[in-house]
Amino acid sequence: MGYKNLFLGLLALGASTTLAFAETATTPSFAAPAAALTEATEAATAAWEAAPLGFSKTLFVTAPAGGYGQYEPRDGSEFAADEMLHVYAEPVAYAISEQDGTFSYALSANFRLLNPTGQVLAESADFASFSKKIRSASRELSTSLSFQFSGLPSGTYALEVEFNDTIGGKSGTINLPFSVVEAPAQ
Repeated sequence: MGYKNLFLGLLALGASTTLAFAETATTPSFAAPAAALTEATEAATAAWEAAPLGFSKTLFVTAPAGGYGQYEPRDGSEFAADEMLHVYAEPVAYAISEQDGTFSYALSANFRLLNPTGQVLAESADFASFSKKIRSASRELSTSLSFQFSGLPSGTYALEVEFNDTIGGKSGTINLPFSVVEAPAQ
C-alpha cells in the first residue's frame, strides 16, 4: 500500500512538472566556457583573421598523412632518383567563411621544382585543392602532397609549394630543399 501511495504522489508531482520538463527536454544543457577562455578564443580568432597565410609545420614524411598530426617524419632530405617525395604541411590563418551555420575553407596549391640556380625544372598550377564544409570553425587543417620526379640526376633541388586561400585571397609558400643521390651499387 505504501508503494501505491508513493506512485500516486509521484504521478501527481509528474503532472505538475510535465510542462517544465517538456520545455527543456529538447534543449541541451552544458557548462559554458569560462569567460577568460572565451576572451582568449576571440583574441585568437582576430589574430588568425589578420595574419597572412602561414604554416605551423612543413616537412618531408615517410608516407601520405592519415590526418591532422598523423604522420611519420622522414629522416633527412636525401632521396633516390625515382623515390616518391611526401610532404606534410599545416596551413594557418586561412579564411573560414560561414553561411547558414556551416563553415568552409578552400585552398589550392601550385608547385615548382627548382635547381640550385633557380631554374624551374617542372611546375603545375592548381595541382591540388583542399576544401571542406563543417559545422564548427575548425582550425586544424593538414595537407598531404606526394611528388614523383622521374629521371632527376644526382644533385640538390628545391620544392616550392604555393598555397592559395581562395576564400580569403591570401597566399603562402613553403620551400623544401632536398637532394637526389645515386642508389648504392649492389
